[in-house]
Amino acid sequence: MNDATAAVLALSLYLAGLAAAFGVRSWIHHRRTGSAGFRGLSGHPGTAEWWGGVLFAAALAAGAVGPVLALVGDVLTWPLPPVLNWAGLVLALVGLLGTLTAQAGMGASWRIGVDPTERTALVTTGTFALVRNPIFTAMLTALAGIALMVPTPVTAAAALLLLAAVEIQVRRVEEPYLLRTHGDAYASYAARVGRFLPGIGLLKARHGKRKTHRQ
Repeated sequence: MNDATAAVLALSLYLAGLAAAFGVRSWIHHRRTGSAGFRGLSGHPGTAEWWGGVLFAAALAAGAVGPVLALVGDVLTWPLPPVLNWAGLVLALVGLLGTLTAQAGMGASWRIGVDPTERTALVTTGTFALVRNPIFTAMLTALAGIALMVPTPVTAAAALLLLAAVEIQVRRVEEPYLLRTHGDAYASYAARVGRFLPGIGLLKARHGKRKTHRQ
């Protein structure tokens, strides 16, 4: 796989993934529930929650810009063994399919962002029985694959920005919301299912109370 082919393929996969994960998913959700599922940024400008949303948007943009710059030759491309480029293609495909599968598994509970006044069903089955945030895990996998297909500072930065964004979003926004909303049910679920990877990032209750400790 030469550099130009890899860049075109990576860009095509990435844009198709964005269209499916956000555009098509929102359309399907709206038809089924009457809502597109978008809840916007959390927190005031400058807060950690706000930065999580900003970094998320920046990561998605950088993921598209990286292959474009590589295609036109305006960015440094790090040489990698061809096997890693092909491994990147596999990761990107697995990540894309995993994202769509996890989104579908959320059903009516799927949202982009959090409305603190809203209560949705707690989903713990399917891919959510393996990790608590399978959509983010799959998105990180896909973007890591894009970075291997088109190894540039921009695509590497995109993956790192997404990692920072989801860490902030999950720890500062989603987990506190879910603990407030679902209480012991979420605490019990989070004590046995990892945050992004199986067995890692469990929340442990202290002295039988609902206070939790993040690993």
